Amino acid sequence: MKILWVLLYNVFLYPLMVLVAWCVSLVHPKLKKGMHGRWTSLKELRRCFREVRKGTTVYWFHAASFGEYEQIRPILQGLKEIEPQSKAVVSFFSPSGFEHVTDENIFCKIYLPFDFPWTVRKALKIVRPKKVVLASYDTWPNFIWGAHRRRIHTNIFAARFAANTRKLFPGLRSFYRSVYSSFDTIYTITKEDYLTVQKLLPSSAKTRVRVLGNPRYDQVKRKADQFTEKRTISVLLRDKRLIAGSTTQQDEAVVLEPLAEILQQNPALSVFWVPHEPNDKEIRRAQEFFRTAGIETQLLKSKKKFQLQNGAQVGIITVVGVLYRLYWMGQIAYIGGGFSTGVHNVMEPAIARLPTLFGPKYQHFPEAVDLVESGGGFPIRNATEFRDTFSRLLQDKNAFLKASFAATDVIHKNLGSSTRIVRSLLRD
Repeated sequence: MKILWVLLYNVFLYPLMVLVAWCVSLVHPKLKKGMHGRWTSLKELRRCFREVRKGTTVYWFHAASFGEYEQIRPILQGLKEIEPQSKAVVSFFSPSGFEHVTDENIFCKIYLPFDFPWTVRKALKIVRPKKVVLASYDTWPNFIWGAHRRRIHTNIFAARFAANTRKLFPGLRSFYRSVYSSFDTIYTITKEDYLTVQKLLPSSAKTRVRVLGNPRYDQVKRKADQFTEKRTISVLLRDKRLIAGSTTQQDEAVVLEPLAEILQQNPALSVFWVPHEPNDKEIRRAQEFFRTAGIETQLLKSKKKFQLQNGAQVGIITVVGVLYRLYWMGQIAYIGGGFSTGVHNVMEPAIARLPTLFGPKYQHFPEAVDLVESGGGFPIRNATEFRDTFSRLLQDKNAFLKASFAATDVIHKNLGSSTRIVRSLLRD
């Protein structure tokens, strides 16, 4: 059956995917960047490895985007502490990862090459990795099959599956079985994920499966440790401010009107508005809305100073890479993405002790599910629910503090995963 899927994927499915992607990239700048990056990946690998000696220990990590790299970061740091002479290749699928990730532990950063058998073969021959390590879910069949065929240890960590994952659907299950059974080791986030993997793997599979948790919690904690002094200050002593992070147009359609009403009713309340893509179009749209509502705005263009002046109630952030710091300057967070592709990072506001609101598309994100179950996260489906939940947290001190403590507790209960994963990668 695996041979059938290999033929079907390479003769029909993947060529069709590439053809469609090329067509869409003509009108989609972000996709165009990714396609061009994949086209030049082999050239970049040859440049990186021109003078690398044969026998050098190389780990090839792959992340779909920036968020998945935040899972890789503590793992890579741990490996480098133990094997400082090793080198790390990190590949990305999305431009948001490739363009925004900087890490001194990365030896070579590339877009994942096209998933054609010959491209994968050339890439693996250049890199000669000791292990291929994937973060969470971005599994490209030829990349995995190719590494497995060459007896390169292949791992996926922080593996997660939705409760109704399509990977177990009739027909699709056989395809994903051929992919996941090619991993040497699979480290899942939860026991439920572990059971899903067991359903996916054939009884004859030699894959070792362990429950090792989510290293993203450790990375969030490491970032937060930069703010030790601020963490000793009660969240109640901070400015009464909402941090609206990674917002999209779909979020705006739901939250902007009730947010404007609440701002008008609470002159002491302020907002830091942080678009997911802080381009001119997004910034102008937010400015225009608040201006029409009679609310003063201010563009915050510095990565160091975030002070509202001249009566501005809303600060619109125009720079990237500062959101995790902004959470320490507010009391409540709203995280975007939950009305479109899925909620973005909820752990950074949680470690900053912020009760966190987000849209209904969060079930595929275990950290968001944990936050909701703990009482620190609040999914909202419409403008009314946003207004009611936000107002209650502003007005009810006990409810606010309960949610604040619950949010931080989720992080601390899930620490230690990165150490377990590093140990297992070295041992398995």
